[in-house]
Amino acid sequence: MDVSRRDFIKASAAAAALAAATGGKFVGSAEAAMDTSGLKWGKAPCRFCGTGCGVLVGVRDGKIVATKGDPQSPVNKGLNCIKGYFLSKILYGKDRLTKPLIRKGDKMVEASWEEAMTLIAGKFKEAIATYGPDSVAIYGSGQWTVFEGYAASKLFKGGIGTNNIEPNARLCMASAVTGFMTTFASDEPMGCYDDLDQGDTYFLWGANMAECHPVLFSRLIDNRLKNPNVKIIDFGTRHTRTSQMADQYIKFVPQTDLALMNGIAHIIVRDKLYDENFIKKHVVFKKGKTSIGYGLEDKFTFTDDPKPQTFDEYKEFLKLYTPEYVSKLSGVPVQTIEAVAKLYADKDRKVNSLWTMGFNQHVRGTWANNLVYNLHLLTGKICKPGENPMSLTGQPSACGTTREVGTFTHRLPADMVVTNPEHREKAAKIWGVDPKKIPAKPTYNATEMFRALDRGDIKVVWVQVTNPFQSLPNLNRYRKGARKGDGRFVIVSDIYPTRSTELADVILPSASWVEKEGVFGNAERRTQQWFKQVDPPGEARNDLWQTIELARLLGHGNLFPYEYVEKEMWEEYRLFNAGQGKDLAPYEDYTKSRGLRWPVVNGKETLYRYAEGYDPYVKAGEGIKFYKNKKDDGKAVIWARPYEPAAESPDKKYPFWLCTGRVLEHWHTGTMTGRVPELRRAYGAAVCELHPEDAKRLGIKQGSKVKLSSRRGSIVLTADLRGRGKAEKGNVFVAFFDENKLINELCIDAYCPISGEPDYKKCAVKLERA
Repeated sequence: MDVSRRDFIKASAAAAALAAATGGKFVGSAEAAMDTSGLKWGKAPCRFCGTGCGVLVGVRDGKIVATKGDPQSPVNKGLNCIKGYFLSKILYGKDRLTKPLIRKGDKMVEASWEEAMTLIAGKFKEAIATYGPDSVAIYGSGQWTVFEGYAASKLFKGGIGTNNIEPNARLCMASAVTGFMTTFASDEPMGCYDDLDQGDTYFLWGANMAECHPVLFSRLIDNRLKNPNVKIIDFGTRHTRTSQMADQYIKFVPQTDLALMNGIAHIIVRDKLYDENFIKKHVVFKKGKTSIGYGLEDKFTFTDDPKPQTFDEYKEFLKLYTPEYVSKLSGVPVQTIEAVAKLYADKDRKVNSLWTMGFNQHVRGTWANNLVYNLHLLTGKICKPGENPMSLTGQPSACGTTREVGTFTHRLPADMVVTNPEHREKAAKIWGVDPKKIPAKPTYNATEMFRALDRGDIKVVWVQVTNPFQSLPNLNRYRKGARKGDGRFVIVSDIYPTRSTELADVILPSASWVEKEGVFGNAERRTQQWFKQVDPPGEARNDLWQTIELARLLGHGNLFPYEYVEKEMWEEYRLFNAGQGKDLAPYEDYTKSRGLRWPVVNGKETLYRYAEGYDPYVKAGEGIKFYKNKKDDGKAVIWARPYEPAAESPDKKYPFWLCTGRVLEHWHTGTMTGRVPELRRAYGAAVCELHPEDAKRLGIKQGSKVKLSSRRGSIVLTADLRGRGKAEKGNVFVAFFDENKLINELCIDAYCPISGEPDYKKCAVKLERA
């Protein structure tokens, strides 16, 4: 038995001892709760979206046989969505990966872990010796546990000496990060899910919550049932189940959300509906560069150049965005824009803004986030119970792992960045390495990472817990790039065969969810822990073990000197956050709770950041203090960000907008939900939603086969004219879960120059009968 494997066995025993000591009646403890049917029940956060629903897991004879919503969870209060109710089946697909596989010629053949890891380590050593540390990379996920992401970052940045680490959260949450950082100088929201129960006005921007965050949407609807004064306004480019439940659906032309928000701000300023006292105390004004490009060129770089403004200069900037001008751009009636502005500014209403991919997957995603914050800062509707802006997340630990741990090329834990020498010094001290080991320069965002693989600048890439060769935009280029040979080597760790494993040189079978111990962090800053509850099948192993084993083989085993790996790693990680307004509790505290919202100081969680009486970092008498933004004396920033067009718009040859997204039954690329028969029967294949009038003009009927094409690729789909989602005229919508219909082959790989996040919501396509 190798040393690292023995360490993990010792760690499992230590975990069981900790669970017993805490008295938690969960699987993995000495006092696991057992019901009359012989099931042991344990707690865990859900494996799917970033809501962080609590789940009770029923185990019998070493197998999950039941799951149910945890009634003690403050997040979902016992309710699960349809995906959550089938969690017991996601681990037991017939084609589960159970042995390492190595490519030999055109075939994948079974191998031992020793053979596979020795081969991988050899490829890493060869590339580093020949081409340098930046020739190797790891691409992870918002589904990484905190431990897995932390280990990957520590190995690559502190051991190998490269910033070539990126998560798939770059494809979904990066614009939220840069929005928070540029406005407040700290990532993640000031509010929490309690706002869904306490507010009375909810603006949804590009957020189909009924399908993509159904449990949170149920809290909104419950609030409205109890309080007839509640209004839900849905801004969208597609009529969805959310639109059906909203009090008002406001359709707009894709990309013009930028103009709409400036138009709302125009009216607030024009009619003096802003909170002048709040602005004087808590706000500064800035502008940045404009006409900033779209990231379409390889090795694209951009650096913004913020300049201070006065309130008067900001007012002058807004003069262009009259209701009439914005209406002409967006298609939203003047009177609707006026009414929305009045709602935002109404002093008697508690206003919340909620958004997901409509804002984030946007070539001006950072700007979109900035502009919605502007509306709350102008009106002072922020950092108060029941009125806040909130970015909702799509993966279970997109916040806790990718953002808080900092598994992006430019980030370190606790909002620190590699470009800051003091931050590198602190990281090096905690990690026990020379500060010079951590490079000062970021390398590639996710899109650029796979461009570098295509060019051959990256020789070895390890993909963990994600499926990039289905999920990347402009997919044809990156799929071809992965198999160009010439020294390129692709490793994929996953639980099932995917469109990424089919391109791999080595496939490693991974443990998933409650087959390992873990921590996730959700969208309301809630950190949640769970113990291992069942063994993974066959020879599948934890991704954390895999990363530490590679570290050992590369000579960096000293970075992971732990006995109880998870607990000791957590206590080390906490050192980054202490005193930074992102404080975390000791590991034992999470084992005994249903999660805690950081900052956690003296055992007490924080519901509202920056607010006196809630946030321990805000002193008595300060009221609201955006204390992380030290450069601007603890004030938030209102940004003058203009409307600019999309990277690609419809024209005569490609006359339709294409938008991609998710559906209720499936999650992301369908790797797990596609193995659940009930979910597959409910929604078996991706379809092309289009407007009936467009269909009639093209001679297309319900169920017809249609060919959808862009400048990058084409696929054949079934037309859907009367499904749950209804495309607006000139628009089509296709979900991206279907591995047999790779819609991302059509998507443009343009991205926000500030965040690096691609725009999956807007490119030009043509439609014809197949």
